[in-house]
Amino acid sequence: MYAKFAALAALVASATAQQVCTLTTENHPSMSWSTCTGNGNCTKKTTSITIDSNWRWTHQLSSATNCYSGNEWDTTVCTDGKTCAAQCCVDGADYTSTYGIKASGDSLSLQFVTKGQYSTNVGSRTYLMESDTKYQGFTLLGNEFTFDVDVSNLGCGLNGALYFVSMDLDGGLAKYSGNKAGAKYGTGYCDAQCPRDIKFINGEANVEGWNPSSNDQNAGAGRYGTCCSEMDIWEANNAATAWTPHPCTIIDQSRCEGDACGGTYSSDRYSGVCDPDGCDFNAYRHGDTGFYGPGGVVDTTKKMTVVTQFLKNSAGDLSEIKRFYVQNNKIIAHTNSKIPGVKGNSINEEFCKARITAFDDVDDFNAKGGLVQMGKALAKPMVLVMSIWDDHAVNMLWLDSTYPVGSTQPGAARGPCPSTSGVPSEIEASVPNSNVVFSNIRFGPINSTVAGLNNAPAPGDGGSNPAPISSTTRAASSATSVRTTSTSAAPQPTPTNSSGAEHWAQCGGNGWTGATTCKSPYTCTVINPWYSQCL
Repeated sequence: MYAKFAALAALVASATAQQVCTLTTENHPSMSWSTCTGNGNCTKKTTSITIDSNWRWTHQLSSATNCYSGNEWDTTVCTDGKTCAAQCCVDGADYTSTYGIKASGDSLSLQFVTKGQYSTNVGSRTYLMESDTKYQGFTLLGNEFTFDVDVSNLGCGLNGALYFVSMDLDGGLAKYSGNKAGAKYGTGYCDAQCPRDIKFINGEANVEGWNPSSNDQNAGAGRYGTCCSEMDIWEANNAATAWTPHPCTIIDQSRCEGDACGGTYSSDRYSGVCDPDGCDFNAYRHGDTGFYGPGGVVDTTKKMTVVTQFLKNSAGDLSEIKRFYVQNNKIIAHTNSKIPGVKGNSINEEFCKARITAFDDVDDFNAKGGLVQMGKALAKPMVLVMSIWDDHAVNMLWLDSTYPVGSTQPGAARGPCPSTSGVPSEIEASVPNSNVVFSNIRFGPINSTVAGLNNAPAPGDGGSNPAPISSTTRAASSATSVRTTSTSAAPQPTPTNSSGAEHWAQCGGNGWTGATTCKSPYTCTVINPWYSQCL
């Protein structure tokens, strides 16, 4: 990923497979989390995190010469996948100065852009460890996962994500003889997009058919992808959030090839073993534009607690995924969908089928087994991923703006960000110090991680919520995030009269042409360079 020059005092494994070098000593940052037994009675565990091998310095065994520079392999060394894995190694990480990763107590801060001694790093992907050589596994079915998060410094176009994937707990060390690095060095990643930008898959370099990205100086895509089930607990910035199960017909990590991978890099998005779209629940997309955001019912200018429950029926199958928030000592039930024909505030079979019809989405979710198949993944240990990233494909518009751009069909309005926002080259330059902070992770049986959760508001009744915020449902689209695109500008909210924009409406930002003042007593407040809001 980057060039580095250092002394060659490295301890090197025998050159038979994907190797480990120690020009930089690998010291996992410590991070604590808690297991709970009931009503907030929790016991703290101190473990650590590691960074994904895709971010690590990849160089030759015998020298500090890169095997991978910028977004290209050195094909004089990496003539094929096995040869490359035998002659190249991944190295240790300087977590803070190179990657902007800071762990303290039960908190993990991930910085967007970090300028180090030898490189400029963009984004990161980290995993929670059980030991120095094994990822922590979480069996989510029938249990509850809770964490605190601060997205106040994470604006349009960015994604501070926390999610689970069905990776091998040892990073593929035992399964693939070509992998000598393992979980300690962050190997074995997979997800439901079957990503083909992973440098090493199944212990081999993904060098064959590698095409450098045209708009990402650090990335490319190879012949192979790596697939597994994915449960997105949290994909979010301070403008929008979504939570999404992604089932796969093959639950655990498997390698795919070319267009058979489906997902982002294939001609047929749905040709793979996984559902790349999933059954997502985004409050803004479902018509409640005031539920989440700066000054919203869930106020993103402040830290919040996010609670996700995975309920099973009498047959032991996953039947429902529920979401609560806790903020200002109040338990907040997730909002109900306000889309005609879609009911409820949780993800269940009825919800997933109704939203497919309402949004005219491709029903790959049920084609890949739906909630039952997702539950089979959740019944096995999954690996916790925490990351920060920008989107070189569609500028994160699928999360926080109108996508497809310009569409007015149900489901297209996903967040308040302008359709011109999120361009990686722009936000990497203008908001490099953006960050997300995850903390206070708790895991246990249903209603165990937060005191009083067993008395939480029933689904949809709002319980102890603040008074609902008045908001206008924006028109949305019938297309999923990658089915269609256009270049027309997205519709923007407009003030109701000349005296200024309404409470919660947009009032400024790069490219904004609407009202720039607010009705009294509200003030136009800058949220980020692309979005100001009447607060």
